Amino acid sequence: MTDKIRWGILGTGHISKKFADALAILPEADLAAVASRTADSAKQFAEKYKIPKAYSSYQELADDPDIDVIYIGTPHTFHLENSVMCMLKGKAVLCEKALTINAAEAREMVRVAREQNVFLMEAMITRHVPLMKKVQGWIADGRIGEVRMVKASRCARGEFPPGARQLNPDLGGGSLLDVGVYVISFASMIYQKFPVEVIGLSHIGDWGSDEQGVAIFKYDQGELADLSFALRTAASNEAYVLGNKGYIKIDDVFAVPTKATLVVNKVEEAVLEEPIVGNALNYEAEEVMRCLRLGLKESPFMPLDESIQIMELMDRIRKPWGLVYSND
Repeated sequence: MTDKIRWGILGTGHISKKFADALAILPEADLAAVASRTADSAKQFAEKYKIPKAYSSYQELADDPDIDVIYIGTPHTFHLENSVMCMLKGKAVLCEKALTINAAEAREMVRVAREQNVFLMEAMITRHVPLMKKVQGWIADGRIGEVRMVKASRCARGEFPPGARQLNPDLGGGSLLDVGVYVISFASMIYQKFPVEVIGLSHIGDWGSDEQGVAIFKYDQGELADLSFALRTAASNEAYVLGNKGYIKIDDVFAVPTKATLVVNKVEEAVLEEPIVGNALNYEAEEVMRCLRLGLKESPFMPLDESIQIMELMDRIRKPWGLVYSND
């Protein structure tokens, strides 16, 4: 591996632009290539971010021998196809969340990664923000005692034109995969186990996708998770971790946190405040590069088996809704 780790970006949409911005502040990252389905889109993206190579097909990027790792920024329905194509060419992959459309696809993606002996990670930003790791330290140190409940909200009120990816079921649109994954992954991170009971309710909008939803999880020792997610509903996006001695409040937006408060026996014991560097996607990229330099094939902060479990949970949540994606 060269002194700099050579990145390619697959897809030229909004999230790929944010990821290009994130790589720009990392001196050890070399954004060497971008690929789109059209030559014009790839060229415009490359010119904006001063990328030397612009490909008009995803396969060309996967075939490039001078690329170490590829970021997948396409819609959910294409994650499996695009990631597998890159991994079969020996590329490490950072795939945008949610990892896939369903658990079957997630299992297949992980199978290919392990068979090809290449690195793969779901791009769940919350796992890598420095403040969140300090919050996990409070929990591990027993500051709030035994965790009994997790409450988290990831809601946004957007205005979307007809056919927009965010609410287009043919592209995996809807609140569950787009923002629900944040709260579900958060509960998974805190409890580190699979719930024994799962309940989910939603509102399916005119476009056939879930515009808002809630999920309740119960775990084997009676612990609970109370989770809400939405794309057309305004809310304060806070999270709480409640223990039998105290609780932790993570301020809005909890998924990319800058402030957390520890309360024990009704007394505020500590406040953590830490600004986000860059747009926070750089933390994901830093973790990928750390793992690659250590020769790791997955990140200990976002293990592949846990990404599969999160997809299994989302399958279970949406099944009673009758919500079916084109990939199912």
